[in-house]
This record gives sequence, structure tokens and C-alpha cells, in this order.
Amino acid sequence: MDNLRKSAIAGSWYPGNPSVLRRDIEGYFNSIPELKLQGAVVGLIAPHAGYMYSGKIAANAYNLIREEKYDAVIVIGPSHRVAFHGVSVFSRGGFETPLGVVPIAEELAEKIKKSNRIIAEIPEAHLQEHSVEIQLPFLQIALGDFSFLPLVMGDQDAGACHELAQAVYEAAHDKKLLIVGSSDLSHFYNYNTAKKMDSVALEYMKNGDAAGLLRSLESGEVEACGGGPMAVVMLVAHMMKADKAHLLKYANSGDVTGDRNSVVGYAAAVYCK
Repeated sequence: MDNLRKSAIAGSWYPGNPSVLRRDIEGYFNSIPELKLQGAVVGLIAPHAGYMYSGKIAANAYNLIREEKYDAVIVIGPSHRVAFHGVSVFSRGGFETPLGVVPIAEELAEKIKKSNRIIAEIPEAHLQEHSVEIQLPFLQIALGDFSFLPLVMGDQDAGACHELAQAVYEAAHDKKLLIVGSSDLSHFYNYNTAKKMDSVALEYMKNGDAAGLLRSLESGEVEACGGGPMAVVMLVAHMMKADKAHLLKYANSGDVTGDRNSVVGYAAAVYCK
């Protein structure tokens, strides 16, 4: 395939062996109590840490879309390694994981790229970025074959979030798309401080309150490395009348490692129509 983006994190953030990767993700799914929701999942928020830390949290959201069929999936993540303005789209080719290649939804990519000046093609924004790739093996196990559109946010302020949400809505409103927002929550506070700070973010997620989340991110009351992607998912879900919000699971790295001195928070949520 022309323009194939090779995995940057297989073998470190998640298993590089396809059999082990599949076994681990299916194990996460099998460990979750069955939950039936009314309505179709339009938006999804999941963490992007290594699977040993946040895989079980992410599985709570992905378990609800197993064997669903979507016209395409849009995965929105923050930029951790490259500083740039606006939003970068990867518009052709595919992303490779140990489970195979996920093709880019190229027609959708061109449509969204032309829809707003905030969206541009900045290839280096995608090469080492983990926030989008970490979601793909879960999607591959849950959905099987699908095409997707990766978007990486260089700016995450309220203006950028509203512009991107409008562009996604205009591209998505007449299709059956899944919008994924990739984010962790607070970073490197002690366990109790992290839980207190994250509880504010969880209320916004539970209520689908993008405006409240953006205000609290700006004031510093809440921290989330992918606060922009979280807000965009909630904004698009609201535009698409997917107003049934379900906060599914929260934990932090201290719950996994036992080290409560410096933790990172993780949460999963879905938005249904």
C-alpha cells in the first residue's frame, strides 16, 4: 500500500505479537460485565496509555460496539510530540498494527480537509503519535474490517474544538460514523488529588457537557491531555442528537501498579443516539 504508516508503539505500549495482542484484548472484553444500552453508539472516549495501565478501562467502551458496522471511524487524538497549529489529517494510505492494515477513508478525508481552514495535512504529526494508534487494535477486534480517519489536534482551545466539531458533523451527519476521542485525565498527582480533580472531568463526561469541560480545562480545574478530542466527541454527539451519555469506568495507574504517589487518570464513556 502506498503511504503506509507503520506502527510506532507495537511491542512497547501494546503487544507486538498478533496472537498475544488479540488474546489480551479479548481477555479485557471477557472480563467486563455485560451491559446493554439503548440506541446506537455515535461517540466514544477512551484512554491512550499502555494497555497494561488502561486497556481494561478502554475495553468498557469498545465492548459496546463489538460487531457493529460503521461507514467509517474518526479517531481524534492530541499531539504529544509535534507542535503545530490547527488539526492534522492523514488523508491516504493506511495505518499498520500487528493485526493488519486499517485503510484510510480517503473520500471522507478529502471532504473534511476541504471543509475548514483549521484542518491541514501535516504528516510528521502522525508518524510517532501514539494517541490515535493505541485505539486501532481495539477497533480491529471489535469491528473487524473498517476504514478510518485519523485527526491529530495541535490546538485544543475552545475555538479549535468548535471548528473541528462542525467540520466533523458536516462530514458525518448523513453517514453512520463512530467518533473516537483519545484522552487520559490528570497526570502525576498523588492518588487522592488525582481522583478529586478527575471527578470534575467525569461529571462533564457523564453529562455530555463540552462547554463545562472546556471552561474547566482553561481554568486548570481539570487536566486532560486530550481534552480537545473529548470535547469534540461530545459536541458532535450533541449535534447528531446522541444525547444519551454513559460514563462507563474510571481508574488511575495507582489502581494497577499500587504506586499512589504519582498517577495518571483514565476514563471511558460513550454517547448514544
